[in-house]
Amino acid sequence: MLRLEARAKINWTLDILGRREDGYHLMDMLMQSVALADEITLEQAEHLELCSKASASSATAVTQQDAAAQAVPFDERNLAYRAAVALQQYTGCRQGAVITLQKNIPSGAGMGGGSADAAAVLYGLNHLWQLGLSQEELLSIGLKLGADVPFMLTGGLARVGGIGEAIKPLFPAPKIWLVLTQPCDGLSTKEIFTAYDDPESGLAIAHPNNEKAQDALLKGDLAALSNAMDNVLESVSVAKRPAIAQAAKLLEEAGAVRGMMTGSGSVVYGVFSGEAEARKAYQLFEQKGMNARLTHTTDKGIAAF
Repeated sequence: MLRLEARAKINWTLDILGRREDGYHLMDMLMQSVALADEITLEQAEHLELCSKASASSATAVTQQDAAAQAVPFDERNLAYRAAVALQQYTGCRQGAVITLQKNIPSGAGMGGGSADAAAVLYGLNHLWQLGLSQEELLSIGLKLGADVPFMLTGGLARVGGIGEAIKPLFPAPKIWLVLTQPCDGLSTKEIFTAYDDPESGLAIAHPNNEKAQDALLKGDLAALSNAMDNVLESVSVAKRPAIAQAAKLLEEAGAVRGMMTGSGSVVYGVFSGEAEARKAYQLFEQKGMNARLTHTTDKGIAAF
């Protein structure tokens, strides 16, 4: 049996440089893993089976009816399950596994929850099934599952380009305290990118300065980071969910150096100068009955126990 943490990510920056003929966007981003994680347990079995943690005690898969009632489908559509199938197909492996998944990362959040699960399953089953695949092979399989999966396999702090496959790890990865809030329902990544591509949207797009943001992160200069970080998708998502902009403002009023949306939303995070400052803001959000989580950045995307 193998127990894993599949950690979420934030975008310190997100820029779009262009679009390929096949429709994929060319990105330039600074991304980092955070401590908030889904929990995954992998156990050897004859067949593949995906369970929620609640159903694990009975060792039976979640029924389709149960899955329909949840934000995340616990069936063959789930990226964790698809990752296991992709690994079988790539290697010809006939082994199975029970994949038990506890979701802690919010859905439709821009934090890569599904991609984190897929990455952890690829990493974990490579060990459990003793396949001996290289990191490069896992990255190649992961990219076919989703653009964020390669970064989730790499983890830590990285400059990410191309459609998600060009990953340059950056060291040292700083530990920065954050408060997360999801002020509205989840957003569809496809919907947001489609809206971004609309030439008639008339939205003001704020581009990040990736070089300055990267330099500031590596130096731990939060003031310089706050001036350089931006997300070109934020104004698109705000147009659909104005609460995103309101949440960023509330985080800054609570002491955040900067409040910004991650990915295509809808989670907004506040950057704090230390744990005490972040904890105070988190408690303030809790007192107001607002959805919030306290976390920090990490130097690993997957942890095994």
